[in-house]
Amino acid sequence: MAIARLSVKVGKVGKALAHAEYIEREEKYALKKNQDLEYSEAGNMPRWAEDNPKLFWQAADLYERKNGSTYREFEIALPRELNREQRIELIQDFIDQEIGKKYPYQLALHNPKAMDGLEQPHAHVMFNERLQDGIERDPEQYFKRYNSKVPEKGGAKKDNTGKEYKTRKDEIKDLRQRWEKLSNLHLERAGLDIRIDMRSYKDQGIEKEPEKKLLPSQAKDPTIRDALMQSRLADRLVQQYDLGDLSQELEQLQLVKSLAQDIEQGKAEFKAGFEQFKAQARQQLEEQQRYKLELEQQQPKMKYRGPSL
Repeated sequence: MAIARLSVKVGKVGKALAHAEYIEREEKYALKKNQDLEYSEAGNMPRWAEDNPKLFWQAADLYERKNGSTYREFEIALPRELNREQRIELIQDFIDQEIGKKYPYQLALHNPKAMDGLEQPHAHVMFNERLQDGIERDPEQYFKRYNSKVPEKGGAKKDNTGKEYKTRKDEIKDLRQRWEKLSNLHLERAGLDIRIDMRSYKDQGIEKEPEKKLLPSQAKDPTIRDALMQSRLADRLVQQYDLGDLSQELEQLQLVKSLAQDIEQGKAEFKAGFEQFKAQARQQLEEQQRYKLELEQQQPKMKYRGPSL
């Protein structure tokens, strides 16, 4: 089943080169290169980093201002139903759509084994938000502050700065919808009848908590792995059943529920009315007894004098 997942991450100064080595499976991550690195490429790099993208990320760590960001990253789950070539074509179309010729980027496709023993393809799209404007700059100047009056004397302009949290949140939501549309187009082209839905469970009307990402130590725990696999299997079995249109059944259930509520309300009203009736009857009885007592007290008492002679 195709997995719908797209996250956006931000890299701080000092983290860019290490992360580039991680997604490229180089240096201390080289042991995994032949295990799960499926494809990689880089694009839109300045001339001094065209042949070695690592130089770009190294310069970003050195020259970007200390409180700045050196990269953003899209981490995206790819449909395992697509083959390697189809996945590469999909992610390249996504890069053309979202990055184009604007930003320097590095792409890596990883395909490790998932817990169920099947493929777990996903993409890392790492990019820098300094715009490519065709002006030649050395590494140090490239990451300086942009000069709007004389661009040749300043650094490359940084895009998407100064945005509020809500604006970025809305942009990520729109980004996920564009990924959904593009992915489903590629799935359709491949002749597959599966689709992804990037909406949250809540927006889909599904009462389910999103699956939390496991820590590496948790993923190695057989007890946790088995429990997670059972949960995923149960979800897949539920999704395999076609329940059809249950609108009439739901309407009937709602009607029965409404009738039950009316009955309970009627019982409550009857009980309240009966209690009121008993109180009124008790009050009338007390008033009658009090009236009778008053009459008895008002009648003169007869004295017995004995028989007349």
